[in-house]
Amino acid sequence: MSETTQVSARIEKEIAENPVMLYMKGNAHFPQCGFSARVVQILTHMGVKFGTANVLEDPALRDGIKQFSNWPTVPQLYVKGEFVGGCDIVTEMFQSGELETLLAEKGVAHSAA
Repeated sequence: MSETTQVSARIEKEIAENPVMLYMKGNAHFPQCGFSARVVQILTHMGVKFGTANVLEDPALRDGIKQFSNWPTVPQLYVKGEFVGGCDIVTEMFQSGELETLLAEKGVAHSAA
């Protein structure tokens, strides 16, 4: 199994096991970039439980997540296996109420924003 295949399998497993999964720089307790920190703040504010993977700890994951989603930047948010977007998209969705609607439609527990 190639490294790319292994990374894709890992990502598929993580997004299957975590209804909300965030690929980020750092972790929820210690984000290591402002964009990752903003997405963590939004999810925490909304009372959403989410898994994280730190792309800084694994160069193969850092490249692999970009190939997996065909999206060039990190953070990347997945909800119920579906790629939602990065920091700007998540921020816009939060501000417009779309993120809360998406979470409700997908059956993800959260507190009202």
